[in-house]
Amino acid sequence: MSSARFPASLATLVTNRLRQEIVEGAFELGQALSEAKIANRYEVSRTPVREAFARLELEELVHTEPQSGTYVFTIDRHQFEQISEARSILECAALRLSFDRNHARLVERWRALVTTMEGAAEIGDTKAYSAADGEFHDVLFELADNPYLETARRPFAARLAAIRNRLGLSPEHVAKSRTEHRDLLAHVEAGNLDAASTLLRYHIVEKGATFWSVPAAQPDQVRRRLLQI
Repeated sequence: MSSARFPASLATLVTNRLRQEIVEGAFELGQALSEAKIANRYEVSRTPVREAFARLELEELVHTEPQSGTYVFTIDRHQFEQISEARSILECAALRLSFDRNHARLVERWRALVTTMEGAAEIGDTKAYSAADGEFHDVLFELADNPYLETARRPFAARLAAIRNRLGLSPEHVAKSRTEHRDLLAHVEAGNLDAASTLLRYHIVEKGATFWSVPAAQPDQVRRRLLQI
């Protein structure tokens, strides 16, 4: 059966579920994805799985090697530094727009999220902490009132979330992250946009340059990994 004849809603459901599992760490970076096993996992035929692979390849969450298979993405340090650089440009622009257009709402949302992050950190709930951390940054694009900024960051947003969930939750990182998010909120509350922008850029780029231990891609090892479900 061709993908054109298959209900788009089911293909979308499989795409969303597989994206979520990749981001949340159900699969290792570089892990081989079996079309048949994913279909069995989600209790669907192979057709929507094939469509999901194609959609997620456009998001660079998976990649397909001819006559080899489909794999979860890998990323090396140089690529991560480049993404962090691009992300800092977009987020700092979104911060300025949201500050100018929706300052009160930005303060309100950031206060609530910082409270959530503090509570999650205190009880060691790294999953909840990571979710609130991601939302803290997503709010900037929501309140910037410019959909083109959101479109510009979409190609790497899911990959960044996946990296955060795997490599950004050590106790040292969480402690540093908590301080920087509190300080970002304080600068915005005080109306100090320049200080907030400077710290936001440091918060993003410094992690890309030195803080997270992003491994280099190892294609030969990637090909040898098998999907275990």
